[in-house]
Amino acid sequence: MKIFKKLITLNLFLYIPFCSMAWGVLGHRIIAQIADSYLTKNTKQQLYKILGSESIAIASNWSDFIKSDPAFDYLDRWHYINLKAGLTETELKTYLASDTVTDAYTKINWLTTELKNKELDQEKKILYLRILIHIAGDLHQPMHTGRFDDLGGNKIKVSWFKDSYNLHQIWDSKLIDFQQLSYSEYTAAINHTTKEQRKTWQAEPVSEWVWQSYQQVENIYADIKPDDKLSYQYNFKYIAILNQQLLIGGIHLAGLLNEIFG
Repeated sequence: MKIFKKLITLNLFLYIPFCSMAWGVLGHRIIAQIADSYLTKNTKQQLYKILGSESIAIASNWSDFIKSDPAFDYLDRWHYINLKAGLTETELKTYLASDTVTDAYTKINWLTTELKNKELDQEKKILYLRILIHIAGDLHQPMHTGRFDDLGGNKIKVSWFKDSYNLHQIWDSKLIDFQQLSYSEYTAAINHTTKEQRKTWQAEPVSEWVWQSYQQVENIYADIKPDDKLSYQYNFKYIAILNQQLLIGGIHLAGLLNEIFG
């Protein structure tokens, strides 16, 4: 009951932006808003029973905003999975098959199992659902499958239009913010798929989500040097990949929520 009261209190005053979030506020809301358009009727009903009038787009940022509370520090490692460079698909998926480390991959699987439990109490449903929505988005941000030694690009310093950042921040928020769209405008601009595309993507296991992001992050690493000056050309080169990751993230999230609640 104590945790539940804390969750309600945080709802009232913690929905304000912080720095260095995965995907940033906009990225997570874009993914969740895309997902919302592909939820079944039953899934939407079940989500309403858990979240009430809180949309999954708004719920998607809770796991970042909660970082202000030390009681939730244990969630920090749930947002990413650090991987070695140069893994083949077989090597990566073999590692995931035996992965027992606390990371985004293992916790998505655990949260999915927990939320399928019809005896789960309301307090945990709220907590686990918010975290799952967020981490599912995190796995589609390529730098969240980045390397141990640089903390997923956090140690790689670059400039973005003359201001100093790190590579992780560029992919979290700077590229998205540069498009100067609200999350609903952004969703409308990229949320275009066929039924066959959605069917194919939603059949992909979470290990495939990791592999897809890992392929992208390997290319991103190969294309960057410390202190690189990034601006218009970098945006032009990577905006299509960024949008693809956001779109697929939304489709994957919808499929996962429909699997659990549909």
